[in-house]
Amino acid sequence: MQDTGTLPPLRGLVLAGGRSARMGRDKAGILVEGATLLERTVALLDGYVASVSVSVRTDQADDELRRQFPLLLDTGTGLGPANGLRAAHLSDPAAAWLVLACDMPGLDRRTIEALVAARDPARAAISWRSPVTGLPEPLCAIWEPATLTRLASLVAAAGHPVSPRAVLEESDTLLLDALRPAALLNLNTPAELDRYRKEKHGHQPQEEPDDA
Repeated sequence: MQDTGTLPPLRGLVLAGGRSARMGRDKAGILVEGATLLERTVALLDGYVASVSVSVRTDQADDELRRQFPLLLDTGTGLGPANGLRAAHLSDPAAAWLVLACDMPGLDRRTIEALVAARDPARAAISWRSPVTGLPEPLCAIWEPATLTRLASLVAAAGHPVSPRAVLEESDTLLLDALRPAALLNLNTPAELDRYRKEKHGHQPQEEPDDA
């Protein structure tokens, strides 16, 4: 494992502030093997980071599922995932953040462990290479402080959404090839959820209960 003695402290950030418009239901509350996607994602970070925060919109602060975790409220509106990263950086500018989207049901601890082990103090960030596009996967990545400072400046200056992927593409990001490509696939639509459940169980399962 990489010697992390010279590295900034590592905190965890789970992004759960999306509106889930294409899914038609709150993705954070979808049940997978008895746990919501949000609960499952937070649990994956246990032991790898100094703390875990969940990024949410201000109108989600009292949500029953989300409020059981330490929350970081978005500092703006309409700017997408970059808003959550900016809020995390502003809360602790000296920390690096291991950022995860909450909608990757195949994500596992082996994937998280490999990401943490490969940290390099000379690199701006470390990310998995998307199995779909070959580009950095910004929402399963470790963002070092200087790179988050740059992203936060772009968010503050822009009047439109900033692409975290573009920031990683333009930075000295260490890209890793996926150990298991399915771990990095996210769910955006009911059809994708049905396909995931069918492939996971080998048949079309009965519908799980509604979101929490």
